[in-house]
Amino acid sequence: MITSDSSSSGPVSVNARWVIATRESRLALWQARHVQALLEQRFGHRVGLLGMTTRGDQILDRTLSKVGGKGLFVKELEVALEEGRAHLAVHSLKDVPMELPEGFVLAAVLEREDPRDAFVSPRHADLASLPAGAVVGTSSLRRLVQLRARRPDLRIEPLRGNLDTRLRKLDEGQYDAIVLAAAGLKRLGLSGRIRTVFEPEEMLPAAGQGALGLEIRADQHELRDALATLVHRPTWLAVHAERAVSRALGGSCSVPLAAHAVWQGGELVLHAALGDPDAEPVGLLQVRCAAAVADTEAATRLGVQAAGRLRELGAEAVLARLASGA
Repeated sequence: MITSDSSSSGPVSVNARWVIATRESRLALWQARHVQALLEQRFGHRVGLLGMTTRGDQILDRTLSKVGGKGLFVKELEVALEEGRAHLAVHSLKDVPMELPEGFVLAAVLEREDPRDAFVSPRHADLASLPAGAVVGTSSLRRLVQLRARRPDLRIEPLRGNLDTRLRKLDEGQYDAIVLAAAGLKRLGLSGRIRTVFEPEEMLPAAGQGALGLEIRADQHELRDALATLVHRPTWLAVHAERAVSRALGGSCSVPLAAHAVWQGGELVLHAALGDPDAEPVGLLQVRCAAAVADTEAATRLGVQAAGRLRELGAEAVLARLASGA
């Protein structure tokens, strides 16, 4: 385990007012240092980092849906919070389970980066340019069903590892193209690797994609009040609606569910889609809901409404097949 302060990879400073638990990938450390700088600038306190390797980082030979889901990326960080070794954890919000363990809360969500998915390839300009039979890498069921719906002639193969590992596998020729979150590439200064981005109507993003979430223990009232000042309210309400869709349908990495909300003319417009990977051709259930949203309760109602409309289209049958492995 590596611990660091804001300037080195040495021990966490004993003078640190708060300590951030973070995964040790380059992207996770960028995110943690971004929050560290915000906190130090806003409050004038020294903030340390506690780097950790999670089970999700260690298990790379199986898809997340087969080894416990995205919660594998946050469990060790929550243990550090519970034991008092850290005060907050910084997560890519799309990796945070819809139901947090008892005693933990999401204290803040920062302003969203680009929520779209990115097409990355050394030789091909976009998805349409790929020849039949080309190999595309992704371990996201959400991306898989949407890719198959658009290009059933492609081979979609699993792709695990952190962002740098995925890019290396692409450069080694293991894939003709891969699909990644645009936000991570942009945060690490790798926008040049993006050949094109998928607009939401082409590939609907995951709930919370592009946003950073700050998790703390529920009993840390002073810290919760402080972090509340970092909340970006438009993003906060949008991701509440998106996550409510997934929560209402029991969403996890084993469910190919997408949800994305945008503000239009004073209303929050929420699109949601559920894929059926076993259908031939691949089936996509899609809905659109909109409402004037002023608080998290209204955002949650919007998400529940979208989930209800997906059920009206047949979501229960799809979810039952996914649960049975049929």
